[in-house]
Amino acid sequence: MKVEQISIFLENKAGRLAEVTRVLAEAGINIRALSLADTSDFGILRLIVNDTEKAKQTLKENGFTVGKTNVVAVEVEDRPGGLHRILEILRKAGINVEYMYAFVQQSGNNAVLIFRFDNTDEAIKTLQQEGVRIIEGAQLYSM
Repeated sequence: MKVEQISIFLENKAGRLAEVTRVLAEAGINIRALSLADTSDFGILRLIVNDTEKAKQTLKENGFTVGKTNVVAVEVEDRPGGLHRILEILRKAGINVEYMYAFVQQSGNNAVLIFRFDNTDEAIKTLQQEGVRIIEGAQLYSM
């Protein structure tokens, strides 16, 4: 139920992001979703890619600091209140959302969001009990 995400630590300077995308493109890695957070000195680029291990190894070989994290892909109704329903389920269960970002493709009439929780296993269990669809990594990587 968990999806592998890689996080790349980047100096906050012109061209550094382009270096990441060049390395991944040359390795044939397809970026499926991304999030970029920054400060004045550095940024954290979070990626869902079609081949996590190859991307991680290739980036490390090119001098990048890379980590791997488990996140959860959740189908959210693509209508007003769809996200609120998910967040309300989590709030009632006392589960914190550390961060989230959107996936690039819809799944039927639903949007797909990537979540990082403070308690991933409990979040998955709670969402499934409420009938929320969690998307498997293999399916997500191939969307």
